[in-house]
Amino acid sequence: MASSSSSAPSVAQGTEFGINEWLVDERRQQYLRDPDSVDLAWREFFRISPAKDPDPAGRDAGTAPQSDAGLAVKAVRVAALIHSYRVRGHLAAATDPVGAEPPVDRPELEPSGHGLDAGDAERSLPVDGFAGRAEMTLREVVRTLRAAYCGTTGIEYMHIQDARERLWIQRRVEGPQPRPARAERLHILQRLGAAESFETFLHTKYVGQKRYSLEGGESAIVLLDTLLSGAARLGAREAVIGMAHRGRLNVLANIIGKPCAQIFEEFEDAVDIRSAQGSGDVKYHVGASGTFRTADGGAIAVSVVANPSHLEVAGPVAEGVARGRQELAGGGREFPVLPVVVHGDAAFAGQGVVAETLNMSQLPGYRTGGTVHVVVNNQLGFTTAPAGGRSSTYATAVARTVEAPIFHVNGDDPEAVVRAATWALDYREAFHKDVVVDLVCYRRHGHSEVDDPSITQPALYDRIAERPSVRTLYAQALLGAGEIDEQEALLARQRYREQLERAFADTAGASSPGGGLPVHAAAHGTASSGLPVTAVGEAVLRRVLATQTDLPQGFTPHPRVLPQLRRRADMLDGGNVDWATAEALAVGSLLLDGVPVRLAGQDSRRGTFGQRHAVLTDRRTGGEHVPLNSLGPGAARFAPYDSPLSEFAVLAFEYGYSLARPEALVMWEAQFGDFANGAQTVIDEYVASSEQKWGHRSGVVLLLPHGLEGQGPDHSSGRLERFLQLCADRNMTVAVPSLPSNYFHLLRQQALEAAPTPLVVMAPKSMLRLKAATSRLEEFTGGGFRPVIPDRSADRSGIERVLLCSGKVFYDLDAHRRASGRAGTAVVRLERLYPFPEDEVQAALSGYPAGAEVRWVQEEPANQGAWGFAGPRLGGLAAGGVTCVSRPAASAPAVGSARRHAAEQEDLVRRAFS
Repeated sequence: MASSSSSAPSVAQGTEFGINEWLVDERRQQYLRDPDSVDLAWREFFRISPAKDPDPAGRDAGTAPQSDAGLAVKAVRVAALIHSYRVRGHLAAATDPVGAEPPVDRPELEPSGHGLDAGDAERSLPVDGFAGRAEMTLREVVRTLRAAYCGTTGIEYMHIQDARERLWIQRRVEGPQPRPARAERLHILQRLGAAESFETFLHTKYVGQKRYSLEGGESAIVLLDTLLSGAARLGAREAVIGMAHRGRLNVLANIIGKPCAQIFEEFEDAVDIRSAQGSGDVKYHVGASGTFRTADGGAIAVSVVANPSHLEVAGPVAEGVARGRQELAGGGREFPVLPVVVHGDAAFAGQGVVAETLNMSQLPGYRTGGTVHVVVNNQLGFTTAPAGGRSSTYATAVARTVEAPIFHVNGDDPEAVVRAATWALDYREAFHKDVVVDLVCYRRHGHSEVDDPSITQPALYDRIAERPSVRTLYAQALLGAGEIDEQEALLARQRYREQLERAFADTAGASSPGGGLPVHAAAHGTASSGLPVTAVGEAVLRRVLATQTDLPQGFTPHPRVLPQLRRRADMLDGGNVDWATAEALAVGSLLLDGVPVRLAGQDSRRGTFGQRHAVLTDRRTGGEHVPLNSLGPGAARFAPYDSPLSEFAVLAFEYGYSLARPEALVMWEAQFGDFANGAQTVIDEYVASSEQKWGHRSGVVLLLPHGLEGQGPDHSSGRLERFLQLCADRNMTVAVPSLPSNYFHLLRQQALEAAPTPLVVMAPKSMLRLKAATSRLEEFTGGGFRPVIPDRSADRSGIERVLLCSGKVFYDLDAHRRASGRAGTAVVRLERLYPFPEDEVQAALSGYPAGAEVRWVQEEPANQGAWGFAGPRLGGLAAGGVTCVSRPAASAPAVGSARRHAAEQEDLVRRAFS
């Protein structure tokens, strides 16, 4: 505990929850002498006490007329009581509709816990603006506090450091809360009726089928309705929703407006298998888009992103989509697209990608103006109770790390749900920060409708079975208050049910026509014809390189960087263009073509290996300059960002961004290729398969530094073999370029393709500065990307052995060949492994003697790298078959000793030629 000299009064000081009055007097006298001599917390307390010298005789005046000192002490105690409610009142709020946990006594929320007694109940005390009042009786204070913080909404916000934000929330919650108008209450009832009817209809028509129903949490539809209606009134153009399984079908039907007949067809599996293409996906994974119509006649475009069973990965994807669409929208609003992410409680607490995504929320490259997070809190995972699923009191604890306010609201009080949603949206609008609405509800059925939850939670499900639906409870409340009659209560629900019956009747016996996802060309042929022209005129290249040294007046680059920039500017004349310069030429020429480029990754602006310097920092002022954004009018924008130390959420964000910005080149770079392991879920579920499952085509680029160079197991391999195992149906491109010029053409081809697929580049490390790995001017002004680079140095008729390889090992093989005079060996490079360049390989091998031995050489162990993928394909192209030269099979990608690595590499090269 901090010493008394540095901390203001708190409920932890004194006896029980009282305050040491001598300490208050001591600090108050110090404050009167010099207000700045005490901490800010003390000054805030003393603002409510009279600015006069205290009279010690009045300290314990009880119920008698108070002296200034006695009144000051009472005022401080009331302030402490108010503070306790603001900090801990949520713990006593009635947010659980089924009463899963017994209430706990909270003495810190009782006046007696702060030295206040019954004699103070009717005494008027200073409250310094609490609830908009200067003075209140203690009874009024307690009544107001309990209404604000201990009703059906509990609020966590005192962890927020910014006093403006805390005051903003206090002014909204610490006062009378008017009920919605009658028309709004009828609208709430209608929304609840639609949500409930949809679920009960499916439950009777499709018995035993999984649907992840919203029963028990129907107020989520009211919550989303409120958010979208409010966003439309505030001028938002669009909302992007990321959500997991539970309630997805209900949201698609009642928020997005997806035709119910189409949903029923998916339950009927009414698909013509003769014409269906692509794998498709289960109905509770697919997304949709539509127009949400508000009750007052407004409208807002809204979409739900598709998601796999890795529930929370949809969150950062939705953020990326929202960011991309905000940039396209432009206009007067800074953040014209509202991101909403709907979570389950167990997933929000349990999956680390939630914390990663929250952490990105205020970063320059990832801001979306604040996301409204909605936790549909079942108070239960699949079968795991909270005590087994988290260590925190609330499932939402992780949101406190970014100082997001959290509104815990009872799902069986739909009017409180509307208020919480309105507060959340208004907070987002005011501060452009994330906010959480924790909708505490229950799950009437099991995790899926085929599961029996009473096996593991019998007591909980006994209570749930006895509880009427929220729609029933709300209708009874309105009926009891005379606000509606029985006919009004039934009419809207009956009409909705009739609509469902008509849609169901139209579906019976129907079979959806074809028109599924497109199937690409055969997986093992040549690339599609009509590739874009990627060569660039010399004038364009020189214009791009001029930006590297044409710095703003007065700008002072780091003395170690300036020589690199000058060498870069002269490389075209020297004929030795290196990797980083080739990348700058590719990006700059694309910007001049009108193609925006986004690059994000860990340390990507400078480059992990100090090679890129996409953003320069002024040595004296710390100001920043992006050279490639100095190309002049008409050029598109280059957006290089350093990402947080995350792979999962960041790659998901970039994938989502690429969906929203198909006209842009979107690149994500791992610090080392093996770091992509942390994003494997995104790679498996989105990058590799989203087009087959959902028809979503992305052109996202993954740059993965790769190569065995003695840096140990975890800085060697981008796990090339994993990507190749995911390749089929031309779903992505996997390349291992060995020349800067080929990398240049590869990036430009990716950006200029009419319909690109994801591109995975096994990028270099040591090749970044390898003199042999440079390119000449004419390689940029002519030609294009070469999937295979034949050996031009040898007389084909005298060749006894052909070595096929990819990437850095080529330079080791070529150096050994030159040093040892092995003129009878040719070395052919495969620069693209998928789509496998069968025709180009065949052409590269043609003309060699029939008896020439063909070997595949790779640095990686035999069970890793490209051999398992390329071997069977190469075997059919070489008359005598193909053998592999590699390190022995191993469980780790590489050894940890640089000396042992060098010995292994020398042995590998020797064996390739032996």
